[in-house]
Amino acid sequence: MTLGPEWQAVLLFAFIVVLTISAGARLIPFLAKRSLGQSAYEDAPQTHAVKSGTPTMGGLLFVLALLVVVVLHYAAIWVLALAGLGLGCAAIGFVDDLIAIRGGRNRGLRARVKLAATAVVAAAFLLFAWHAAGAGFGVLFVWPGREILISQTVWFALGLVTIVATTHAVNLTDGLDGLAAGTVIPPLLVLTWIAWRTNSPPIVWVDLAIAAAVLGFLAFNRFPARLIMGDTGSLLLGGILAGSAILLGAQLLLVLIGAVFVAEALSVILQVASFKLTGKRIFRMSPLHHHFELGGWPETKVTYVFWGASAACSALGAALYAGVGR
Repeated sequence: MTLGPEWQAVLLFAFIVVLTISAGARLIPFLAKRSLGQSAYEDAPQTHAVKSGTPTMGGLLFVLALLVVVVLHYAAIWVLALAGLGLGCAAIGFVDDLIAIRGGRNRGLRARVKLAATAVVAAAFLLFAWHAAGAGFGVLFVWPGREILISQTVWFALGLVTIVATTHAVNLTDGLDGLAAGTVIPPLLVLTWIAWRTNSPPIVWVDLAIAAAVLGFLAFNRFPARLIMGDTGSLLLGGILAGSAILLGAQLLLVLIGAVFVAEALSVILQVASFKLTGKRIFRMSPLHHHFELGGWPETKVTYVFWGASAACSALGAALYAGVGR
């Protein structure tokens, strides 16, 4: 008896959740024994000092999920493309995490180096995707019933910006226990649903597996966190989110379903620009989640509110894509 695609998806999700929890329980003592712990970010609120020493690089669990999908569906070209993008971003994050740990401070690769390295991985993914599709890309979803054709140059430039911006927006959001992990699940599930609707099984498998891995990871990352994803995890999540949106022609929709990440990144950009131009700060501290922390919100409240905002924006994005109200 052959299981239908729906049951295969359910089993994959359940298997990855169980695998992540099981592997995570073993990864924590492995990392702790080797003193691979997080150093508190110097510019974060003082309450974050207690997080120092928490095992980091938990994003290796997301790498494991990607490898499982590759093993199961190694013949699917888009599985290989997304896995390559995710693993490439994870490798950059891994190096960044190691430098930060060895330096004894939460300072890894320089921002410009990390941006440049991410851009190189993004360019490789886009060139591979374009070649594999036989120049079949160029359709961009705008709103229900409205799609536009864009040139190869515009598609490549938009894709490059999408990947670099998303990876680093997710990275900036990873500043509270469970914040980035819980925030990324809703947009991942929306992209999984879009892939299902458009008959794109490889993207369904990858996004579903990563969503399952993140859910399992939350067993260790929820407050108070016993394991931190590090840049190894946040850059991987951003890469998968952006890569999936690009392959589905949903780059613009990603701005809505990933609105929390957009807000976090914009808060940093506006804060830096304002301080350099006027000498004044707009927020108490950036990224945005620290602004609310310094405003008196408990860490858990900030996290849950941001999760809720992500879920609401993702639901709105799904409704828009489905054309509700047309």
